[in-house]
Amino acid sequence: MKKTSFVLLLAAASMLAACGGKKDDTNGNDSTKALSGSVSIDGSSTVYPITEAVAEEFGKENKDVKVAVAESGTGGGFKKFGRGEVDINDASRPIKPTEDSLCKANGINYLELLVAYDGLAVVVNPQNDWCKDITVAELKMLWEPAAQGKVTRWSQVRKGWPDQEIHLFGAGSQSGTFDYFTEAICGKSKASRGDYTASEDDNVLVQGIKGDKYALGFFGLAYFEANKADLKLLPIDDGNAENGAGAIAPSIETVKNKTYAPLGRPLFIYISDKAARRPEVVAFVNYYLDNTNELSKEVGYVPLGDDELKAVKDKFAGFAGAAAPKQ
Repeated sequence: MKKTSFVLLLAAASMLAACGGKKDDTNGNDSTKALSGSVSIDGSSTVYPITEAVAEEFGKENKDVKVAVAESGTGGGFKKFGRGEVDINDASRPIKPTEDSLCKANGINYLELLVAYDGLAVVVNPQNDWCKDITVAELKMLWEPAAQGKVTRWSQVRKGWPDQEIHLFGAGSQSGTFDYFTEAICGKSKASRGDYTASEDDNVLVQGIKGDKYALGFFGLAYFEANKADLKLLPIDDGNAENGAGAIAPSIETVKNKTYAPLGRPLFIYISDKAARRPEVVAFVNYYLDNTNELSKEVGYVPLGDDELKAVKDKFAGFAGAAAPKQ
């Protein structure tokens, strides 16, 4: 073959390759095409502020992808996730064996991804001028099942506090926050008195405490940060000198260094393998992981360390690659 003919063949081959378009490494789809479709998310009201912020920013760049974010509590979300009704579940605790069994019964494999850390906030009304802090033992006295109908006044919790009825507000039984709080404070998940105002919607709890001088409640730190002008945060003393002396308030620093105990916790999202076959879901989760540290901080949570985040990204890349349709 003449040299000029060989050069012409190489040029033609290069043009054909260029016309073939760029392929997405994750799912084999043409990345030159605009994304479309939908992503459905439910679950934890605690994780909701991060996911909502991610969805809002993602939507600005991907206007043809509809991202629907709901908040029916971690447990409520896992029921829908396990039935294949949503692509992603926000979770403020790890999946339970019964929820895992539901997924298996419906042929759903899934991946758990750590996205941030949170500290549960224990709060009172700003007019409360007697309660400056509280101990884990006092919280247990208030919230354990045996307290129902018996521990009803502030004066019963600590000497010197007023002889006034205490009004309790807390997460509902479908909430991962409820599971975590009861396990950390009462020693067993879901072990709680039942005579309190319960809701899976943290905004309902905020409004209740905001309007009641004798209220006390708990929810995710982000909801306190968003409503700090209307609430008073209580530092907590866990009685463990190794975590620091005295009562410690939740903050990015105290949650990250684990001195805010025992109410610091990890936050997750769960993705099904069926959802990970769709390019819009993969793109959304990748965007989530690229932005979770910045957005978590903005809404009052504690971001992951650099090594932690890299490990989470690698974990998802492997899962999405395995779930991708074979060409």
